[in-house]
Amino acid sequence: MPVIHSEEAVVFEAHGARFVSYASSTTGSKELRLWRTELPDVGAGVPHRVSREETFAVIEGRIRITLEAEPHTLTAGDVALVPAGALLHLENLGPGPASMWVSTSPGLEAELADGTVLSPPWAA
Repeated sequence: MPVIHSEEAVVFEAHGARFVSYASSTTGSKELRLWRTELPDVGAGVPHRVSREETFAVIEGRIRITLEAEPHTLTAGDVALVPAGALLHLENLGPGPASMWVSTSPGLEAELADGTVLSPPWAA
């Protein structure tokens, strides 16, 4: 059984957030992807449509997750289930940083409002 220690996690920075990848193809995970998203500052992320189901489990802070124009405020211990194909937007409501565990399956893509499709490397 592979073990990924915190100091071995791969860190990515994008859109004002930090993504700390633990379970991915590069660490030997075949069916699951798991990373920690850290939102250091109050503010909004980039709206995007996801190709795979995702789960968001809040660790700290207050996060607003808007799914298909319906906003939900989450705090530590709350979980959001995001269906494949959903339009998603995250905001750190503050005060202070917010973080969450995010999980999905291989092949996740995110489509931005301008039609750009991204394959996040932390979910590879």
